[in-house]
Amino acid sequence: MKTSLYRLLAVVMFLAAVLTACATAQAGPVKAELPVDKAYADGKVIYFVHTEASDADSAKKMTDMFKSPVMYVPSLTQVPDSALAKVYFFSNGLKGAGALGFQLNVFDNPPGTDGYTPLRRGNVVIWVDATKARELKSSTDIVAAEKAGELNIKQLALVINMPFVIWDGGKR
Repeated sequence: MKTSLYRLLAVVMFLAAVLTACATAQAGPVKAELPVDKAYADGKVIYFVHTEASDADSAKKMTDMFKSPVMYVPSLTQVPDSALAKVYFFSNGLKGAGALGFQLNVFDNPPGTDGYTPLRRGNVVIWVDATKARELKSSTDIVAAEKAGELNIKQLALVINMPFVIWDGGKR
């Protein structure tokens, strides 16, 4: 009788362990949360994440700003320009929530365009007369304003991995 009781207890303990393991096992893909940032692409609001940067100081600033690690990857500077899209940061003009404290950043080549890539070359936009600044929402508008002599664009060595998560017509 004792042997049967011990066997029954062993089977119950085994089944309890199996059921507990099954209940705590992750089914399907694991989801992670990343802080998103807001910008413009082709005149529309988009959301994106920062995951890696080619400059240590920039990676630290983004890490501190978003309370999420942005990895320093110096080899990103070796990616040829032909494989990079652009992101524009405004260094003066209209105050706002952009990376440098002015208007939102602007991206060229959103998903669905031939030039889309999450790897972005940083470009700083400087208004010649900041009192005449206006909000620009597309790379086409930025290039036109540069041709008109309203602003200057300074290309940086900085490359950042900035995949879109929500854009006009899509999301991940």
